[in-house]
Amino acid sequence: MAFLIILVVVLLAIGLFRYYRQRTFLKVLTEEQFVEGYRKAQLIDVREPQEFDGGHILGARNIPVTQMRQRLVELRKDKPVYLYCQGSTRSARAAHLLHKKGFQEIYQLKGGFKKWTGKIKRK
Repeated sequence: MAFLIILVVVLLAIGLFRYYRQRTFLKVLTEEQFVEGYRKAQLIDVREPQEFDGGHILGARNIPVTQMRQRLVELRKDKPVYLYCQGSTRSARAAHLLHKKGFQEIYQLKGGFKKWTGKIKRK
């Protein structure tokens, strides 16, 4: 029983550490803040292609988080990167990878595409 309690405490501590560390390099923006800046940035949808084709933010490029490592050459480190996925999990993973690769200005849409009320494009 004591082992389980220690395990739960350790897992919670790791989760909290990751959350606070992520906040040092990933800025979460409301939809209004996101709209203000994404036209001057690299707008990346990190969902899978079939999700992207079903509807995406106008002007977004699709680089799925599963392909991000191989496609880093498509992104510029000197321009802000605006990320979104369906919620926020995959874009947070993509942000972590970008941060490790030296990207400085990384932003995430709060609530993801499911909360987006702006213009969208479907294929």
